[in-house]
Amino acid sequence: IKMAAIVERDSICTFDGEFKNDAQTNALFAIPKKGRLYEVCVKLLSGAGLEYHRPPRLDVAKCSSLPITIVFLPASDIATYVGEGNVDIGITGLDVVKESQENDVEQILELGFGKCDLCLQAPVSSGITSPQQLAGKRIVTSFPNLARAYFDELEVEGSPITSIKFVSGSVEAACGLGLADAVIDLVETGTTMRAAGLEIVDKVLSSQALLIASKTSKHPEIVEIIRKRIVGYMTATNYMMIQYNVLRRLLPEAVKITPGKRSPTISSLDGDEDAVAVSALVLRKDSSGIMDQLEKVGATDILLFAINNSRM
Repeated sequence: IKMAAIVERDSICTFDGEFKNDAQTNALFAIPKKGRLYEVCVKLLSGAGLEYHRPPRLDVAKCSSLPITIVFLPASDIATYVGEGNVDIGITGLDVVKESQENDVEQILELGFGKCDLCLQAPVSSGITSPQQLAGKRIVTSFPNLARAYFDELEVEGSPITSIKFVSGSVEAACGLGLADAVIDLVETGTTMRAAGLEIVDKVLSSQALLIASKTSKHPEIVEIIRKRIVGYMTATNYMMIQYNVLRRLLPEAVKITPGKRSPTISSLDGDEDAVAVSALVLRKDSSGIMDQLEKVGATDILLFAINNSRM
């Protein structure tokens, strides 16, 4: 990772002799440098208007429109950098935040992607059906702190202490290689788990991508701007604007179908006292069905508009 000066917030950062940034004037925003969250984060930043140029082979990039420096880090490290105050804001999974045990990390927004479960898994052939059967056994995981806390709740006084061994990758292979009796690992689709001959015994934690911030950030105003921009883009992505005309006597039924995110906007129609125009936000995934319902109750001139961005 080419970020030799992130650790010292008061110093001037230099990368390959080309990149210089005063960390006191720019907020540092960390996103995963690769993996399942990277592509979604890049799209999210673009949608939020956080344009940047990333020089070749560098893990930092200047934002062109705001005093922000984007830092590309392993997802598993981001919560630690944010918690220690070396980075102001970041995107990583809830599982990483919980595992880091950082007290100065503030969870400011659930992003709705990267959803997965951290699960206790055992070989199908073992016949294990209860997590209590694995207390005192050998567990391999990339989440030793979460695993330790989980088994602390299962162990009884006088029983053997569960052995928790850390590995950084290929956790699912541990049972087959004789290193573990069970594993605690992330499950997204379950394909890797099933291919390794494992099955879920218990769910430890449900996770998704989060926007997190340092409680000691020197740039709270920039952090709030980033949050609002991302919320605006997420709203635009998940919702559409629907407009239609409807007779006043049919309005109560129509509004039940389109209550809006907060409430619908209702306007009088010039030259027609018996009808009104209605505008409301509707979930994108439900929009076609809502148009059918509105037509059925008597609405006319039904139009659906995509939203490029928003501020709510």
